[in-house]
Amino acid sequence: MNGSIKEWPENERPREKMQIRGTDALTDAELLALILRTGDHASGQSAIDLGRNIILTFGDLRKVAAATLTELCNVKGVGPAKATSILAALGLAGRVNSDRLESLERFTSPLQIFNHFHFSFRDRRKEYFLTLLLDGKIRIIRQEQISEGSLNQSIVHPREVFIAAVKESAAAVILVHNHPSGDPAPSREDREITRRLKESGEIMGIRVLDHIIIGDGSYYSFVEMGLL
Repeated sequence: MNGSIKEWPENERPREKMQIRGTDALTDAELLALILRTGDHASGQSAIDLGRNIILTFGDLRKVAAATLTELCNVKGVGPAKATSILAALGLAGRVNSDRLESLERFTSPLQIFNHFHFSFRDRRKEYFLTLLLDGKIRIIRQEQISEGSLNQSIVHPREVFIAAVKESAAAVILVHNHPSGDPAPSREDREITRRLKESGEIMGIRVLDHIIIGDGSYYSFVEMGLL
């Protein structure tokens, strides 16, 4: 269907269709159109045309959510304002689907950590390594990002891992990182880093409670597998 959306039959317009039939009645392109609000006047694309073009460019909504601002702006008709709106909306959706960890919430299981990080980590194209700092009652104080990029012993150094824990007087830490491949099985490097950090923590009197690797739909816990 061509032309301005305002010229379409009322029951075919995304906003009116959603009001009558709910979000499930809308295609991904139509939902994006509601976020975009307007199309590209220069090329004559409607908001739905632009939404459809974005999905065709990246493949699906998950890949759109994983795109950078620059990559979205490279799509004809998408400027910084539209790209920011898309990433904000999809980021908000990811938070809705996550079980958010609250400050001073007690750590109960690796699954609790997986549920918090899964939706934000599963489509990342880089590895992110962070720590959760815990107090003496195993309550989460806060999280601290340590590195971005492929893990190695130079960027995941005990000094960088434990400096925030010392400042916060943390009693323990949980190590967390993601595998962009989607497979959470630990690499040889993962195992070696975990061993070194556990030994360093023992010297400093800060326990490493677990190392949890986030994959796509699954996780790996060193504690659950008897490796920590």
